[in-house]
Amino acid sequence: MTQTLCLRWSARRISRESRNRFSEKDMRDRMRRVCGAAASGYTLIEMLVVLTIIGLIMGLIGPRVLSYLSDARVKTARLQIESLSSALDLFYLDAGRYPTSSEGLDALTQKPSDVTVWNGPYVKGGHVPVDPWGHPYQYRSPVDHTPPYEIVSFGSDGREGGTGNAADISNKEH
Repeated sequence: MTQTLCLRWSARRISRESRNRFSEKDMRDRMRRVCGAAASGYTLIEMLVVLTIIGLIMGLIGPRVLSYLSDARVKTARLQIESLSSALDLFYLDAGRYPTSSEGLDALTQKPSDVTVWNGPYVKGGHVPVDPWGHPYQYRSPVDHTPPYEIVSFGSDGREGGTGNAADISNKEH
C-alpha cells in the first residue's frame, strides 16, 4: 500500500517538474530511489509497539532475575563460610587450637606468634575473602557451641541482625 501511494505521488511530482527533461528510464530510476528511501525503515508506531513489548517483558522477568542474584549471593556466602570452616579445622590439626578472636581469620594467612607448627596459608590465594557484599567476615572464638568458633556475614546491609537478604549468615546451626 505504501509503495503504491509512493509511486503515484512520485510519478505526479516528477511528471509536473520535468515532462521533457527526463527520459522514461530516468523517471523510473528516480521513483525507485524516492520510494525505496520512503519504504525502508520503521514507523514511529512500530517502534513504540516494540518498546512496549520489551518494557512488559522486563517488568515481568526483571524482578525474578534480581531475586536469583540476591539468592546467589546468600548461597555464595554460605559456601565461603564452609570453606573457611574447613581451613580453620586444618589450622586446628596443625596448631592444636583454633585462632582466638583477636587473631581472627588472619591466622589462616599469617602465622600467629605463639604457634609452633603452621603449614599455612590455609586459604587459597593467601588472603581471607570478603563476603559477596564486600564486607569482611566476622570471627568469634571461643563460643558456647560446636564448633567452638563462629564465622558471620552480616548480609547485604553490613550490620548485625536484619531480615531477608540483610539477615546474618553464620556457620552456627540453628
